Amino acid sequence: MEDAWDIAWLLIQLWISVVVFLIMLPAMCGASLGVTEIYIKVLVKTLEWATLRIQRGQRDQLRVQAQFSNGIIQKEDGSMEEEIGELRRCWPRSVAGGEFALCDAFYFCRKGIESIVEDEVTQRFTSEELASWNLLTRTNNNFHYISVRVTIIWGLGLIVRYCILAPLRITLALIGLSWLVIGTTLVGLLPRSSGKNWLSDLIHLTCYRICARGLSATVRYHNKENRPKKGGICVANHTSPIDVVILANDGCYAMVGQVHGGLMGVIQRSMLRSCPHIWFERSEMKDRHAVANRLKAHIADKTKQPILIFPEGTCINNTSVMMFKKGSFEIGGTIHPVAIKYDPQFGDAFWNSGKYNMEGEDAVHFANRVKSAIARQGGLVDLSWDGGLKREKVKETLKEEQQKMYSSMVVG
Repeated sequence: MEDAWDIAWLLIQLWISVVVFLIMLPAMCGASLGVTEIYIKVLVKTLEWATLRIQRGQRDQLRVQAQFSNGIIQKEDGSMEEEIGELRRCWPRSVAGGEFALCDAFYFCRKGIESIVEDEVTQRFTSEELASWNLLTRTNNNFHYISVRVTIIWGLGLIVRYCILAPLRITLALIGLSWLVIGTTLVGLLPRSSGKNWLSDLIHLTCYRICARGLSATVRYHNKENRPKKGGICVANHTSPIDVVILANDGCYAMVGQVHGGLMGVIQRSMLRSCPHIWFERSEMKDRHAVANRLKAHIADKTKQPILIFPEGTCINNTSVMMFKKGSFEIGGTIHPVAIKYDPQFGDAFWNSGKYNMEGEDAVHFANRVKSAIARQGGLVDLSWDGGLKREKVKETLKEEQQKMYSSMVVG
């Protein structure tokens, strides 16, 4: 029995030594031993080989089409006038410019069906589809058994991901977050000075680098001469909460966001003690003037770190950039735009905030859950319709919900 404990203790020591000396220390210094780069190259070659085997195995079946547009409908790029004009030219009877033609209805019918099946908004809030299999399951194509060799590679990948990488990533994430909370809390006890700011930046930078290693992230920064400077505003597209980790590997930022509870709240409060991050209560977020005043006061102090803002206000699935809210651009200061793009073949970085909400259950979901419990206990039919429909028209939100439901049925 003692021999087993000795072996276990030896393995724990070996594990800690690997994590500390081969990963943490190089990460803290901004260096790399090249292991992650080698792993990425091997993984890319493996995925390319698996894709060729899959295509060869499906040669006698339906050929897999490479879909780079993340869509299922081939849409025309022309304007309404051009497309209706094309329809009228194909119409057997010539139509004058100011007359109505029955063929005009075909254009609106087609646009309506396109909007129901695949509109340009709702599809940006689902995981990005891949052109080929990445040995995981995130794809529209049902890749099952192809060959013995592909199945063996898939099994080996499963072992590497969940028996080696998963424990390593969890260990690094726990170390990085613990260090961030403890380090920023201790630095927060120091009096305000340039030394305190330097220590705060050092702790933030090293912790984010350790967390990035926990994600096995290989980050490539372009145009470093345009790195955001103090007193400025960094605006970026938003895919996931880890966007902060990726950007902060190359420099420190003052975060802007809503106050959270739980573990996220503990991290926010500790970070605020050492660095002037800007956290808002939910009630303050609705007061645009209060938000703008706090942001203006921050950028007026040229000794403070640049503000990091995601003007979309929500996470998009790594395929598009949606409308920016104008508030970030009304406060003045130098704007530093940053584009973030993840390679989807290595994993899905998209954070579906509608499905995984940091705030927990809101009032709407709570009400629906109680309603379902009542219906289940009483043997009643659980309907999603508003009882006020007997006196009012159907709300637009309910129509949109049905459209989304039908769209998901068609798209699959």
